[in-house]
Amino acid sequence: MATTRIWAGDATFISGSSTPFGLYDSDTEFQTESVSTAKWCAKRMGYPIVDIELNEDGLFACFEEAVSEYGAQINFMNIKDNLLQMRGKSQATDITGQNITPSLDAIVTLSHQYGVEAGVGGNVDYYSGSIAVTSGQQIYDLDDPVVTTYESGTPGTDGIEIKRIFHQQSPAVSRVFDPYAGSGMASQNLIDGFGFGSYSPGVNYMMMPMNADLLRVQAIEFNDMIRKSAFSFELVNNKLRVFPNPTDAYTMHFQYVKVNERSAKQGGVGEVSDFSDIPYNSLTYSSINAAGKQWIRKYTLANAKELLGTIRSKYGSIPIPGAETTLDGDTLRSEASTEKSELITQLREDLELASKRNLMEREKEISEFQQELINRVPLHIYIG
Repeated sequence: MATTRIWAGDATFISGSSTPFGLYDSDTEFQTESVSTAKWCAKRMGYPIVDIELNEDGLFACFEEAVSEYGAQINFMNIKDNLLQMRGKSQATDITGQNITPSLDAIVTLSHQYGVEAGVGGNVDYYSGSIAVTSGQQIYDLDDPVVTTYESGTPGTDGIEIKRIFHQQSPAVSRVFDPYAGSGMASQNLIDGFGFGSYSPGVNYMMMPMNADLLRVQAIEFNDMIRKSAFSFELVNNKLRVFPNPTDAYTMHFQYVKVNERSAKQGGVGEVSDFSDIPYNSLTYSSINAAGKQWIRKYTLANAKELLGTIRSKYGSIPIPGAETTLDGDTLRSEASTEKSELITQLREDLELASKRNLMEREKEISEFQQELINRVPLHIYIG
């Protein structure tokens, strides 16, 4: 039976075979650091005073896992900070290590949706349609091609969403100053004084305050609402009921959007949609700063302890001449679990402090402190 190699005090990194995934094998600095870190971990676990039941490939795997974990934590923070700016962008562009400039793209996209709903803009076309209203008929089917006409699409075939129906009586103000009402409200000819004498029809008006006009407009509107059947409509299941009951034939117009065009604005294949597909990939080891590399070394040591503890836990004790010795596998695993948890917690706290929101809050505090200091500086008094 072949004897499994254990740590012999030295290691040689072989690109393509020393690490399980080979994510960083092409980085020469990673290759050098992996050997140094393996030696350091072995010495921190007691070598050469005690044997370390690990080979170099196991230590290299621990080192690769530590680099990947560090990169994952960094990417998680970046994804959280930049997801809003990256939604709708191409997944094909690797943004790892790039500075994402804040933009208003997401807000503009959201404003397009509000614009569509409010009828003041957006990215969905509005179309016009009409209904041939018949005297004495109140209910009309918008899917009926006999009475309904669409600017785009076919009634009863294309799904539409009504945005606005033009069905209201004439404005009340048009009945305040009726050009054919004669001079009932006039007492003084002021037309010539304002330069309107050459226009027709010429009407005499009394100079009144603006609130008098508003009160008369309101009185007309209340009169129509209380004493008459108000102009209104009810739209339920594509059936339009108009009020009051039409006494003449006329054409009623409406605006609508096509349902399939609204759905087409939701984004396409290959665009960033959520946390899972934003294009952050593995970090470049040589670009990681000294603080990050020190965290990686500590996490590699914790990984190595956990792996060694697993190996030693296979046997709780081994016999020796005249006695037996107890292995420390469970202790190593417990220490490793605690160390890894503390390292992850500390890194996440540090990254959270460096998030865009916290940095902006710190800038705000610094600005307020600076302003407070400036306010304490005595003002110079100049005597001329």
